[in-house]
Amino acid sequence: MRIATFNCENLFARYKFKKNVDPTALDGFSINNLAFDLLDEDEKQITAKAISEVNADVIALMEVENLTILDRFTSKYMKKLGYKESLLIDSHDPRGIDVALLSKYPIISARTHRNDHTEIPKSKWPWLFSRDCLEVLLDIDGKPLTLYINHFKSMLDTKAKNSEEARTNTKPKRFEQAKKVAEIVDSQWKDIDYNGNFIVLGDLNDYPGEGTSLDILLNHPGLVNVVERLPADEQWTHFYAKAKEYKQLDYIFLSKSLADENSGKPEIMRKGIAKKAVKYTGPRFAEVGNKKPVASDHATVYMDIELS
Repeated sequence: MRIATFNCENLFARYKFKKNVDPTALDGFSINNLAFDLLDEDEKQITAKAISEVNADVIALMEVENLTILDRFTSKYMKKLGYKESLLIDSHDPRGIDVALLSKYPIISARTHRNDHTEIPKSKWPWLFSRDCLEVLLDIDGKPLTLYINHFKSMLDTKAKNSEEARTNTKPKRFEQAKKVAEIVDSQWKDIDYNGNFIVLGDLNDYPGEGTSLDILLNHPGLVNVVERLPADEQWTHFYAKAKEYKQLDYIFLSKSLADENSGKPEIMRKGIAKKAVKYTGPRFAEVGNKKPVASDHATVYMDIELS
């Protein structure tokens, strides 16, 4: 099977206030008698191309507004891919962005951590995971697979003088989120020495190396960052145009046993990245521009694996 993670960047819809639309004449994509358009239709078509290009059996998505938007997007642009299952649980993010899942295999159960609370003293925001750590159990041809889908705290900080200061200022929340994910994995898999079909994946909004908030996951005895199997210069998954930075923010952590049984390497699909990201010299979708339009500022990370 093919597993993937992709921050699809602002998969939103917005009210058509100025278009004099009769919602009763639409195909059901309406709420409170007000119709919606996918935000930036041109870009969303490229986003769909990026997902279609990878054609994963199961793909975790970040920055999706709600399940209605996801189902509309899937049925409009990716109907032939065969995603029979979709899942999203609204969380507390002030921008209204959540983690989601598309799957060609049945979803057996799901568990949310949206209401876990932070332990950071005097925090203005009570929630630990503003975008959730979404646990999903799938049935892959009779074999169980548990996913832990995440989108950690952003490194953006308008008060910081530079990107490294912003990274430092926002580190405590990501550190706490990573610690909690490790605790969840430990509570379910440590007693059996992390032998099982489970994967931690998503946009963790920090990169490996000195000063990272992700050490507890990167050095976890039951998890393997398979992107590390790629040459160091090929591990980047995100292009930050303002600072012209290329970093790995997106991860697939296979369980120890899955990593032992799957010695291959993941791939990173960058055809939807802006042309301004000159480090990438491979092919792009024809519609991609210098800055805009793009599929996302993130690339899709995917890997073909066999389950125990």
